[in-house]
Amino acid sequence: MLNMFKAALVGCALIGAAPHGAFADKLRVMTGSPSGVLNVPMNRAVVVESDEPFAEISVANAEIADISTLSDRTIYVLGRTPGLTTITLLAPNGSLITNVQVQVTPDVTEFKERLRQIMPNETIEVRTANDGIVLSGVISSVTMMERAVELAERYAPGRVSNLLNIGGTQQVMLKVRFAEMTRSVSKNLSSSIGIASTNVAGSSGTWLSANNSAAAIAQNGGVTVSEGTLGALNIGGSIGNTQLSVLLEAMEEKGLVRTLAEPNLTALSGQQAKFLAGGEYPIPVSSEDGIYIDFKPFGVELEFVPRVVNGDQINLEMRAAVSGIDSTVNYSVDGFTLNSFKRRETSTTVELRDGQSFAIAGLLQDDFEDLVGQVPWLGDIPVLGALFRSTDYSRRQSELVIIVTPHLVTPTNGLALALPTDRVKIPTESDLFLFGKTFGGTSAPQSGSAAEVAKQDFSGSYGYVME
Repeated sequence: MLNMFKAALVGCALIGAAPHGAFADKLRVMTGSPSGVLNVPMNRAVVVESDEPFAEISVANAEIADISTLSDRTIYVLGRTPGLTTITLLAPNGSLITNVQVQVTPDVTEFKERLRQIMPNETIEVRTANDGIVLSGVISSVTMMERAVELAERYAPGRVSNLLNIGGTQQVMLKVRFAEMTRSVSKNLSSSIGIASTNVAGSSGTWLSANNSAAAIAQNGGVTVSEGTLGALNIGGSIGNTQLSVLLEAMEEKGLVRTLAEPNLTALSGQQAKFLAGGEYPIPVSSEDGIYIDFKPFGVELEFVPRVVNGDQINLEMRAAVSGIDSTVNYSVDGFTLNSFKRRETSTTVELRDGQSFAIAGLLQDDFEDLVGQVPWLGDIPVLGALFRSTDYSRRQSELVIIVTPHLVTPTNGLALALPTDRVKIPTESDLFLFGKTFGGTSAPQSGSAAEVAKQDFSGSYGYVME
């Protein structure tokens, strides 16, 4: 019984192994002599000749390459889509002649010719990698690089590798000058009259003090003038128990304000740079959780993005603003007193060359105001009506100009740079307490480029003269 069971197991094992042995005997991988890689440009045809006559030919992927036979030894291969495929040749007896690897690549010959026509002064190397195009070399500007990549995309959409380097200076220093002049003139001409007796008192105008009762007139010896009245001539006298006062007020004010700021900022081409010289003003903000403090920046603000487009030509996208706290206008919120802001802002995009200047913004504002106040009917009386009339005149002019100047810059040796604090010595105790000197003199650099600049020192009076 045991021997019969062993025999059954051996029989099952032989039955299970039989198909594998039969598969190995019936299937054999044909190993013909493989040929090298056949490079075919896209949308171009190549004629290939075989040393041996073939009976059958097939292509692995007809979407990459299309084939047709011209004779039993000649094959016509057309590149359709970038990629890699295989062509198989079989002999009349069914044996494998060869496998041909076909690499269809973008047509870089035409692409190179177009590059030479469009950008003759650029040295761009063009290569193919798998099914794409690789661009390398040194190019003059960002604009030229974008044009080359855009042209390559037409020959290999989505398969362009950009290894181009931009030559020349690609760092831009922007000089911005804010200049504002404000002129103001105000004139005031008014007159008022006040009469008071033992039992009655009266006046025209608001220049008199609030306490002008009969008792106060008797105590003060006349009609009193309110505090803060400037440029006024008060003439008074008495006739019996009657006090008479006449006020003539003539006031003229002139003002001139000059504001100048010159921020400088350096950034790499295509990168954003920001600059703020000022401060932050706290502002309370209400929310569901209570009141929190937010901060609003003010001062000189500068934000720009430079782009070197061609040689020394610079495309400049910038925003500049000058703001300050206006203490003349304020309001109260939840117990907080807040000031308003004066702000002049410009945002623009210009294109100019290295060292050229542009006035990107200008504002000329002229405000005029006059006011005449009078006592009804009495102010219309000729000559004497001037005593019951008040005239105010004010005019304010402001002019703002913003000028930008970009420069292409390169780094320099740190020894050639001098700081404003390098030449100032800290005073000793004897210099400070005995001689009252706030600094211990100046010291010039002894070597380097900064020493050459230090030799160009000033002697005598120098600076600005204001008249």
